[in-house]
Amino acid sequence: MTKQTILGRVTQLAKANINALLDQAEDPQKMLDQLIRDYSNNIAEAEEAVASTIGNLRLMEQDRQEDVTAAKEWGGKALAASRKADELRGGGQAAEADRFDNLAKVALGRQLQSEKEARTAEPTIAAQTEVVSKLRTGLDQMKAKLGELQAKRDELVARARSAQAQNTMMDAVKSIDVLDPTSELSRFEDKVRREEARAMGKQELAASSLDAQFEQLDALGDSAEIEARLAALKD
Repeated sequence: MTKQTILGRVTQLAKANINALLDQAEDPQKMLDQLIRDYSNNIAEAEEAVASTIGNLRLMEQDRQEDVTAAKEWGGKALAASRKADELRGGGQAAEADRFDNLAKVALGRQLQSEKEARTAEPTIAAQTEVVSKLRTGLDQMKAKLGELQAKRDELVARARSAQAQNTMMDAVKSIDVLDPTSELSRFEDKVRREEARAMGKQELAASSLDAQFEQLDALGDSAEIEARLAALKD
């Protein structure tokens, strides 16, 4: 996987509009589960690739530092060889002095080569450092997006469970409405009232019968009084 491919994928995933994706999904929870799996897999792949990129950058930095160190060392060797040549030439040993001057030139050539290699590596290291920075930022955004996905999934699951509980409750209420226990109570109340009315009717009937008996008794009394008075008239 090239750096451009990694960077493109990280950028694309980090900018994904989760809400827009959910609006288009037939089953948001399943889509979120799939997105979480995809993000987790892509993050794992990107982390591995970014780690490799960082590793290469560190190797380039080490190589440059070695070139810088080598340049300083060759500079020191050139200086030492030059001083030795001056010392020998001062002592009348011209041939030996020339040999050390030649060594100094070789060292200076190595120093120059190391400095060139160090300078050549600098723009590449700078560009690679920028790429690593972008990749790290993209990874952080992807991880934040993954956290957002997981939070939305948990929220969606909680809302689904709540909706299911509400639907269960409403179904129960609906079944109660269908049974309508209040109507059963009404029918029972009507039955009780009818029984009470029947009892009242019997009471009234009994009272009416009793009154009639007393009326008959009163009538008998009046008849006896009349008969007694009639007998008194005849005496």
